[in-house]
Amino acid sequence: MHETAEDLAALQALLDRSYAAAGPHLLRIHTPERRLTAEQVSERLTGMCLLALATVSASGRPVVGPVDGIFLRGAFHFGSSPDSVRFRHIAARPWVSATHLPGEELAVTAHGRAERVDVSAGALRRALLDIYTPRYGDEWEGFLDSGPVYARIDADRMFTFSMPAGG
Repeated sequence: MHETAEDLAALQALLDRSYAAAGPHLLRIHTPERRLTAEQVSERLTGMCLLALATVSASGRPVVGPVDGIFLRGAFHFGSSPDSVRFRHIAARPWVSATHLPGEELAVTAHGRAERVDVSAGALRRALLDIYTPRYGDEWEGFLDSGPVYARIDADRMFTFSMPAGG
């Protein structure tokens, strides 16, 4: 878990605001006992979390694709090539939605703006190296320095769903 007390308070406030504005259909499914607290979200989302990330094309069509997500300081981060369709969409229209859905028992969805972040130093770089160096070796740091770009989802809405198997 990489979140400070302030990060957790801000994340909990985001979750509370999101559910306060949610529609009746979502609230019938995401009952209070099926929601995660900020602390529970941070504990569950460690390492790489595969995300289905939606961007918006010039014609207004949603485009969804998988990205490696890193949950850090209460927000999802993801990377891609600077010339990817994904980052071309984000440069023109930064609104995104992402869902981590490893199975029926857990879902975390964030809606907001993608903001590019610097990975040359800091906590995100350290988290990326901690995750990928054991998997791909020390040369992964060279890849990180070769030009991929990263963004953070500054969420204005976030929803969580947790239901243990058999629940």
